[in-house]
Amino acid sequence: MVTQQSSVKRAQKESLLHQLLLQLYLQLMLDDKRLQGMSITRVKLSPDKSVCSVFFHTDQGELGFKERFNTLVLYKPSLRKAIADAIPSRYVPNLVFKYDAQVEKQQRVEEILKKIKDEAS
Repeated sequence: MVTQQSSVKRAQKESLLHQLLLQLYLQLMLDDKRLQGMSITRVKLSPDKSVCSVFFHTDQGELGFKERFNTLVLYKPSLRKAIADAIPSRYVPNLVFKYDAQVEKQQRVEEILKKIKDEAS
């Protein structure tokens, strides 16, 4: 059972992880040009806080993400180390990198709404 207090703590930790990962990722992009063109859209922490899913989006779609996935995996240990140094916590969550298809769905819905609005005018 998830209490309201634990869900608030998880949301705060998600927010902190999101900010930290954005900073670290921007630094990585400056060092490694292979990661450019991809951005972190959201971070989701598992209920037990052991897994942190990091969602990425790229203009090239899922294929562009898959091309850069192995490069991301190479940086996973250093990202976890940086998180451990920055966040006072007993455990550092395992990072899982995923493609965020939600952005494309949102863009399709916005296009449909725009089309409906244009037809109504």
